[in-house]
Amino acid sequence: MLLEASFAIIIGLIILVWSADHFVDGAAALARYLGMSPLLIGILIIGFGTSMPEMVVSALSAFNGSPGIALGNAYGSNITNIALILGLTALIKPLTVHGSVIKKELPILLVVTFISAYFLLDMQISVLEACILLGFFIIYVLWTIWSSKKQRASIQAAYEEEGAEQHISLKASLFWLIGGLILLMLSSQLLVWGAIKVANYLGVSDLVIGLTVVAIGTSLPEVAASIAAARKGEVDLAVGNIIGSNLYNTLAVVGLAGVIMPIEAENEVLTRDMVVMSALTIALFIFGFIAYKKRYALGRLVGLLFFTSYISYTIFLIHSTI
Repeated sequence: MLLEASFAIIIGLIILVWSADHFVDGAAALARYLGMSPLLIGILIIGFGTSMPEMVVSALSAFNGSPGIALGNAYGSNITNIALILGLTALIKPLTVHGSVIKKELPILLVVTFISAYFLLDMQISVLEACILLGFFIIYVLWTIWSSKKQRASIQAAYEEEGAEQHISLKASLFWLIGGLILLMLSSQLLVWGAIKVANYLGVSDLVIGLTVVAIGTSLPEVAASIAAARKGEVDLAVGNIIGSNLYNTLAVVGLAGVIMPIEAENEVLTRDMVVMSALTIALFIFGFIAYKKRYALGRLVGLLFFTSYISYTIFLIHSTI
């Protein structure tokens, strides 16, 4: 069993890295064909696609009578997205912050985070509040698509000005976008399965496995896609992926579970997880605003700060639950 688990980890990691590369190539190529900015592709397609595991887990949890799992799943993923994924990505390649992110996407994410915190003050998400979250989600997606159509001409002109040749056909870009996403999901599951088996063999407790291996495992698609995007110079895809995933998690994941069944929140979700998630979102906006005004990028120092905060949060989480 140990040999099989080790083999699963190796194969899963290889497929994860390979599929992430092709997934990003397909997304970048599709952005050119549709005349959409890489940022919007990152938010609409990559963000949505890599958030699918959280949506499925939350919906199934609600159907099985445990909708509260959706809150931990969604907010935990948001913390991971900013602290771990953005931190690692910025450590690999400094992330340029464009005006659109500061003026539109990050303020929207801040407002959505504050609304979620307000809904949680009574320690529950009612069906009405869940419907409101889903309503915001639908409005945001429609507004984003409408905005992209208005900017299509200028974006297409910018692509033509770059003069870069499109080496991937439309069919190929769609194939690698969809196929890469499927392989990302499957390889992530294979990697998590192998890691759990190895951890069990080494005598690691189920609690620690859940807080570390499984928590990071459900975010592996975002990790792989963002790092691959940054490595290829597609930093807008990486930033869009993080912002998009957090919006989908907060609005769609929690909203979907809450519509199926009202969510009763534990005290720690409000006093610990929501506080950390809100603080990281505010910090991302502040650092992004400073970087935009001073024409800097979110550099390795900021990446190290976010990454260190994730390690500290994880250590505190494990310590407080043992």
